[in-house]
Amino acid sequence: MVLLVEELISKYFAAFFISMVPLIELRGAIPIAIGMGLKTIPSIIVCVFGNMLPVPIIYFFARKFLIWGLDKPIIGGICHFFHDKGEKVGRKLMARKTGKCGLMLALILFVGIPIPGTGAWTGTLGASFLGMGAKETALSVSLGVIMAGIIMVIVSLVGVHIFGL
Repeated sequence: MVLLVEELISKYFAAFFISMVPLIELRGAIPIAIGMGLKTIPSIIVCVFGNMLPVPIIYFFARKFLIWGLDKPIIGGICHFFHDKGEKVGRKLMARKTGKCGLMLALILFVGIPIPGTGAWTGTLGASFLGMGAKETALSVSLGVIMAGIIMVIVSLVGVHIFGL
């Protein structure tokens, strides 16, 4: 019995840490958790928390890191790429004058629709370039992550049902 509990806990920890990895995030962690036979609702909760854990660090430090790295010899090129991209996107969105609610809705949808290149990491970095407040960013990204989690659970369960995994 103890071994079963330890195995179950280790599987949930694996899903938690996978959901923290950029590019994979919750979009990859939920199908893995369901594939490991974990229960759906606890998997969503664990993966949402894992995906949200890096958000404050990204929000408060990623832009500063990119600015710091602009003139560094080894990382300068990649820092310039991400910094310039973030600034460009920020200027475009601000020019549309969508207001705070429009920006929040756009961020929710950006994070919530699970396609490659979107997610909590990218959405939070974009929000920091837009100058969105920490509370608005956290709320928008949280709602987007929950939305992505629900979509991924549905897709995963349909896949398991169709393919009988």
